[in-house]
Amino acid sequence: MAQAKNHDYHILPPSPWPVIGAVSAFAMLLGAVFAFHGSSILLFVAGLLGVLYTMFNWWTDVVRESKVGDHTPVVQIGLRYGMLLFIASEVMFFAAWFWSFFKHAIYPAGGVWPPEGIETFDPWHLPLINTLILLTSGAAVTWAHHALLENDRKGLVNGLLLTVGLGALFTIFQIYEYSHAHFGFSGNIYGANFFMATGFHGAHVLIGTIFLAVCLSRALRGHFTPDKHVGFEAAAWYWHFVDVVWLFLFAGIYIWAR
Repeated sequence: MAQAKNHDYHILPPSPWPVIGAVSAFAMLLGAVFAFHGSSILLFVAGLLGVLYTMFNWWTDVVRESKVGDHTPVVQIGLRYGMLLFIASEVMFFAAWFWSFFKHAIYPAGGVWPPEGIETFDPWHLPLINTLILLTSGAAVTWAHHALLENDRKGLVNGLLLTVGLGALFTIFQIYEYSHAHFGFSGNIYGANFFMATGFHGAHVLIGTIFLAVCLSRALRGHFTPDKHVGFEAAAWYWHFVDVVWLFLFAGIYIWAR
């Protein structure tokens, strides 16, 4: 019985995905730098495809490990800690954009904020609608979570369907808002900060929508149980983080900075 497992930890077999992911991410970064200087974007696209390929296969392996019973309670705690640390790093990422925005707003270079010639968005029209959409989606994913805890498969699926639909609707409205902006990204610090902060948030909404769509697909195949659903928990936590960031964006950049 030398090979018998006598602990609750998961000893991972050798995996190619960390190396492939690192090389792909570096290629994507290098390709972006070259593209910014007028070169072809082929290296960036190749790196991006490599990153997406790595993500798909690595997470497929994680799901497979869960299905065969490798995710013991101790392993699940480690996965939750990993997701919490990732969200903490995302908090600091957005803190940098808020810092830049408020620094220039409180101490504007020309003494006026927003800068002369900038026509800001009315926060009580489309931004308010998008706020209500995200708040409703947060309630929907919470509904799905509680339904799962009660082993209500129909409530789980319906809650995820509503959340994914609202996430897609938010993205559509943000694209529409950007198309009607009266200022650009370049040429002024307001536009640069506005599009970097709200644009990265929009990217996180898109990623979170895909995250939840994958959870919906898995839920339809019966992957989650009331006592074993770390993947869904991670998606729900991520979505709530996206909601909270938007509330700060709406209050700070859309309302206060006018």
